[in-house]
Amino acid sequence: MTPARIAIVLVALVASVVLALFVHNMFAQPKPAPVIAAAPAPAMTRVLVAKADLAIGDRLSPDNMTWQSWPATTLNAEYITDGQTATAPQGAAATAINKAGTVVGDITTGGGPKMQSLVGAIVRESIYTGQPITDKVIIRSGDTSYMAVRLPSGMRAISVPINVESAAGGFINPGDHIDLFSTHADTSKSGGAMVTELVLSNVIVLAVDQHTDSPKTGSSIVGATATIEVPDAAAQSVAKARTQGGLTLALRSYADIGGTASHGTGADDSHSIRIFKGGSSAEVVSAP
Repeated sequence: MTPARIAIVLVALVASVVLALFVHNMFAQPKPAPVIAAAPAPAMTRVLVAKADLAIGDRLSPDNMTWQSWPATTLNAEYITDGQTATAPQGAAATAINKAGTVVGDITTGGGPKMQSLVGAIVRESIYTGQPITDKVIIRSGDTSYMAVRLPSGMRAISVPINVESAAGGFINPGDHIDLFSTHADTSKSGGAMVTELVLSNVIVLAVDQHTDSPKTGSSIVGATATIEVPDAAAQSVAKARTQGGLTLALRSYADIGGTASHGTGADDSHSIRIFKGGSSAEVVSAP
């Protein structure tokens, strides 16, 4: 066989092999794509955070707190959670249904018992939007320094003795607004006349005894001491009136609590009412 014929045979053999491979690839079943296992969804919980920036002295309420989803693996032990840990549902529909159920639950329960337990607590360190709320940055009623945090700048807390008769029958509770009167002997007049002066008007009752929260509906606190919030400049007047004795707390209507606390006018002869008992003058009441 000549070299030319050998070359032709080799070329034909190579061509047939190539053709066979081409035909095989055309009709062969495609290989399935490799399956990549999806990573499991991380376990999530909900952390109580500030809905808005909170300044020192602000009170917590459902309006300035909210629940935020948080990976359970990065949870700080100081964070306040709703006590539930779950894996996020797969799929947009399942996620939407789960979120809707959570929103409805928060609305019907006021955010749940954990949030409700913090309502009324006072901020003692600035909290920023989205920052978790912890016990270190708030102070609750009854905690140490609660009253000092509760007081606005420029105000003082001072206590006065009370009883059922001098405190509107025991119906004065924390949060009420009152007028403070002092009844004492009028040293400028003879005959043992008594004068009643308005010491302060429209001041807030901070506590009755050690109770800083209002009692449940229909009940009252009968105590021996009322702590009231007074302007710095008026604290001396209240202290003086307390040493004179005869203090009376007059409960103000909610319709009359607008405005700020103010000093009383004191006794004024031109606006006094003299009360006669047994034929003699027994009391002079100032009418401001």
